[in-house]
Amino acid sequence: MIIKVCGMRDAVNIRQVESLGIDMMGLIFFPGSSRYITCPPSYLPVKAQRVGVFVNEDSATIESLARAFALNYIQLHGTESPEYCLSLREKGLKLIKAFSVSSPADLAETEKYEGLCEYFIFDTKCEGHGGSGKQFDWSILSHYRGKTPFLLSGGISPESIDDLKNFRHEQFAGIDLNSRFETAPAMKNVEKLQRFIKEFKK
Repeated sequence: MIIKVCGMRDAVNIRQVESLGIDMMGLIFFPGSSRYITCPPSYLPVKAQRVGVFVNEDSATIESLARAFALNYIQLHGTESPEYCLSLREKGLKLIKAFSVSSPADLAETEKYEGLCEYFIFDTKCEGHGGSGKQFDWSILSHYRGKTPFLLSGGISPESIDDLKNFRHEQFAGIDLNSRFETAPAMKNVEKLQRFIKEFKK
């Protein structure tokens, strides 16, 4: 199971969270986010994979930031088209595409992106681009028949452990953690994360 922690910015906090043995760390390059990162901190993860999160960004900016931050994955959290994804993929970038979910009908959109992304992320549908802190009804994902593995996102908290352990899907690849483990935007509570990860891995 992949454990991704998203919305990181502070060098000390990045180092502490990486030391918990997570697999991916998300850096948000969307100016509308309270976790927006503008320049490389003095420490970036060396063991955890670096994921750059973008919303309807132009490809030149993504390519530039992918080089500057040595990103391993590009996570697209807007309305990026399959053609746009293909253009990034042809430049050698590995993609994760996020989808907002509130009903089975929302999953139909994923079909256009099959074969273009390493992973999908299923997040809670809200007014903005993620970050709602709310959990959607995971039973909806029983309608997902795609071949692309996915991460669960949206309001996962320490109270989600039992639900996570009971959740089953053949393409379920991991979880994406963010706001419910924060003391402030972009600052994670390391002890809270540590306890959760230990319980999740049991």
